[in-house]
Amino acid sequence: MKRALQRLWTFILITFFLLFFGGITYYIIDKIQEKNNLMDIEEYSPRSTLIVPETKLKRSKYPFVDVHNHQFDMPIKDLSKLVEEMDSLNMGFMVNLSGFRGLYLEQSLKNIKESAPTRFGLFLNIDFEKLDDSSFAKEQVELINKAVAQGVIGLKVYKSLGLTDKDKKGNRIAINDPRLDPIWKACGDLNIPVLIHSGEPSSFWEPKDKYNERWLELRQKPGRYRDPEKNPSFEEVLAEQHAVFKKHPNTTFINAHLGWMGNDLDRLGKHLDQYPNVMTEIGAVLAELGRQPKRARQFFIDYQDRILFGKDSYNVSEYYTYFRVLETEDEYFEYYRKRHAHWKIYGLSLPDSVLQKVYYKNALHLFPSIDQSLFKP
Repeated sequence: MKRALQRLWTFILITFFLLFFGGITYYIIDKIQEKNNLMDIEEYSPRSTLIVPETKLKRSKYPFVDVHNHQFDMPIKDLSKLVEEMDSLNMGFMVNLSGFRGLYLEQSLKNIKESAPTRFGLFLNIDFEKLDDSSFAKEQVELINKAVAQGVIGLKVYKSLGLTDKDKKGNRIAINDPRLDPIWKACGDLNIPVLIHSGEPSSFWEPKDKYNERWLELRQKPGRYRDPEKNPSFEEVLAEQHAVFKKHPNTTFINAHLGWMGNDLDRLGKHLDQYPNVMTEIGAVLAELGRQPKRARQFFIDYQDRILFGKDSYNVSEYYTYFRVLETEDEYFEYYRKRHAHWKIYGLSLPDSVLQKVYYKNALHLFPSIDQSLFKP
């Protein structure tokens, strides 16, 4: 007993001294950094001294449809509060891409029907990892048909297809796997769009060094790095996706996040020219557009019939930056998430006719079931 108490006391003393000297060491290092004006890049947040006009917008100029949103608690959500927030933003209609399937989907549809039947639309989600089942294609087509009959207005495909989804043998499922063809065809036959997110920013495949403009994001979210030795290349993923677009010209695809080509709008323009059945949207890639305002403005004008408004993750205050970029001539202002854009952004000052198409007209054409009276001036 005495020996056990001695060991315990020894452990306490050692722990105390480690904590004490560790604390002293941390304090000294902190003071050295402070004295030498050293800081981490995440701490550095300079305030611009530039004096330029600032246009604070909390409401869009025209009502808009958000075609890329996620409300993961839709089956049980109090939609009245969400509708109030939408009204404050001038959002006429929200597409919740996370409708999933089964009971979850049924309860989501029920909640919408009972609470706000004209303000929300749901997309279906499929489990592609059941691909090896002999009845996979038949069951998925039946699932899509049933969901559309219940009120679903599209199919959402997550980035896991082509990146992490695997078959029963552990092999990666390619986006253009021919066993998926019945799914794309069914959506075309039913005249519902497929919003498909394939790949990620190309920088996620690049070395995590001082030249990588997504270095901060990869530091904060290390799981987003795509080791070229273990993952298909960026170009391989895009090629698989584009092959699906080519093979199914009667199906409308919404290539999410500007197809991860927002940093090369010439390439994105050629992409849209090549595939007339493809549209795109601006969710989570606003910073790409805001840093090239002249080129981006011309792109919106040239492809005004092919671009939809999307936001992705839902946060009321973040919509304000979207309005400011699309509507104003403001210069050199902050994006709302540093790891996505350590650079400043600029307003595009889009013409009203283009704004109307991006905000709601293109979406109304794509989704004829939306109540158009919500968008009357």
